[in-house]
Amino acid sequence: MIKRSPFRYFKTSPEVIRFAVMLYVRFPLSLRNVEDLLHERGIDVSHETIRYWWNRFGPLFASEIRKRRADRLKSCPNWRWHLDEVFVKVNGVQHYMWRAVDHEGEVLESYVTKRRDRKAALKFLRKSLRRYGSPQAIVTDNLRSYGAAMRDLGNTEKQQTGRWLNNRIENSHLPFRRRERAMLRFRQMRCLQKFAAVHSSVYNHFNQERHHYSRGNFKTLRAAALAEWRQLGAI
Repeated sequence: MIKRSPFRYFKTSPEVIRFAVMLYVRFPLSLRNVEDLLHERGIDVSHETIRYWWNRFGPLFASEIRKRRADRLKSCPNWRWHLDEVFVKVNGVQHYMWRAVDHEGEVLESYVTKRRDRKAALKFLRKSLRRYGSPQAIVTDNLRSYGAAMRDLGNTEKQQTGRWLNNRIENSHLPFRRRERAMLRFRQMRCLQKFAAVHSSVYNHFNQERHHYSRGNFKTLRAAALAEWRQLGAI
């Protein structure tokens, strides 16, 4: 079966669409900021067009990135998860965004709920385990919802809690916070869930942790990430 291009009904080139989506998701820019940046490069599009591109192609690009990285992550022999919750206001009402990060700092899953109870923790864990498989250990804070969900799943022996054990995830939400401020927060729970899932995948794709590499290696990895991004959605 021939795979149809997702860009087949669009007059704008796929390169421009990928570039616009990358600018909006990766950097703390508003839709009008992206519109102005494209205008400086001779591309005249409305911010509403950029909004449509992001809603149409953002989840598609994120899904491709997750599929390419899931198998590599599962093969890690010392794979460890860190779980935590972030308080997010949606239209003035407090919600909870459950987050899972692996031992290398890559965001695995983001899931938004209205409550922080056992049922929400259980649904989040089942979703993460179904997508990425079972890790060697799961590090959490002392929230009782995690312990109750672990007992239901039969994973109590994998749970680890302790002072400073969960430092890996404590500041990993800062890139999302910068995007949240640029977007003037969220007005719908569905929009928050959609953006959090796409943003985490795009952030993982371009996060090269430049302080761990020499300048030459960083430039090579950055070029490889951009080259892979330009192939997303291709036939």
